[in-house]
Amino acid sequence: MIRQIFLILVFCLSLIAPSHAAWVWTPESGKFINPKNAVKETPKDQLAFAVDLYTAKDYKKATDEFQKLLKTYPRAREAADAQFYLALILEDQGQLNPAFKSYQVVIDKYPFSERTAEVVKRQYDIGNMLLEGKGKRNKIVNAMVGGDYDVVDVFRAVIKNAPYGEYAAPSQYKIGLYLLQKELYQEARDEFEKTRNDYPDSEWAKAAKFQIALSDAKRSSAAQYNQKVTATALKEFQDFVKKFPDADLSVEAKEKINDLREKEAENQFLIAQFYEKQKQYAPAKVYYTAIVEKYSETVWARKAIKALSRLEGK
Repeated sequence: MIRQIFLILVFCLSLIAPSHAAWVWTPESGKFINPKNAVKETPKDQLAFAVDLYTAKDYKKATDEFQKLLKTYPRAREAADAQFYLALILEDQGQLNPAFKSYQVVIDKYPFSERTAEVVKRQYDIGNMLLEGKGKRNKIVNAMVGGDYDVVDVFRAVIKNAPYGEYAAPSQYKIGLYLLQKELYQEARDEFEKTRNDYPDSEWAKAAKFQIALSDAKRSSAAQYNQKVTATALKEFQDFVKKFPDADLSVEAKEKINDLREKEAENQFLIAQFYEKQKQYAPAKVYYTAIVEKYSETVWARKAIKALSRLEGK
């Protein structure tokens, strides 16, 4: 009786329109399935099938097949590879922030995967691309969801995922660079200081010392203000040149020293002018003279000499 029912059912299905002919009976599962949604018999075969699609750049089908692997074989060793390829597809398509998050799933869900080192490197590369302005969303998307991607989060993840790895020190340094670009000078200085403290033996510690001085120099933006910060920045640049005289950055450091001395001299000149306008000629002469003696190489020294000539007899 059961056999007769089965044969009748098979006959009826054979009469169904071609659009439904994809469904077939599988004795192993005891039910009808659509081969379109089927997976390979082993996770290894499923991964190879999906990778072939990825290699052919059929990203849509490849994504479907990798997701099938994750759903059907969640505990298989190949699951980590499937998640990695899903992130790789997003990166290939320029979706950097989604790719970063997808790579992070590999770290969080498959911590013992052989892909870990490669994931960290790719996250670091994504951080660099975002730092350089690549992968940014268009104006319409920005208006809807707000702002650029947070580069800081990407580099912090790299540090957290491999705190003693080769990308930890440069990631910490580049957090400072990003904040410096955003004109968050104190915050940038703190991150560069952390680079020096956490990775003192790395090449990035030397560069961080220069950037600390640069951050302070930028903080003293107005000549008549933040003179303590200006003096601090000047000393930091001088220390850098003294400690690393042959470094490429020492050339720029020397230029910054000249700029800061010009700024200090300008501030002294403004003070002298203030006293002169108040007809307090004695202190005005003291400041003008100090500029000539201490900042003789600056343009303000020449202006101070003219001012002293003007004040003779007063």
